[in-house]
Amino acid sequence: QLQASGGGLVQAGGSLRLSCAASGRAFSTYAMGWFRQAPGKEREFVAAINRSGGSTLYAESVKGRFTISRDNAKNTVHLEMNSLKPEDTAVYYCAANRAILSALYRRVSEYPYWGQGTQVTVSS
Repeated sequence: QLQASGGGLVQAGGSLRLSCAASGRAFSTYAMGWFRQAPGKEREFVAAINRSGGSTLYAESVKGRFTISRDNAKNTVHLEMNSLKPEDTAVYYCAANRAILSALYRRVSEYPYWGQGTQVTVSS
């Protein structure tokens, strides 16, 4: 089970830190990802991190502004979001996939496990 938190309302240029807490054991065997979905749009990839946290992948739209990280001892993954823009407004979801070694995944269809989402609203 995945529980996302940390969303809220922030002004453009501000920062937020999202967290996703995973229940159960073997968290370190899962690759993790963050996705977002704006009203009327499809869910889109934001960032991914491999099992160990040694490799990451970002959508071009967030590269240089967002940072994904994980703490396997605490079964959590974070998304640090800086320089937020109004177009970052969306519901953000964390997702998990039982990974092969250092694999990273960026497709919605590659993640069988999803959290409930947390709303991020960026005002201009």
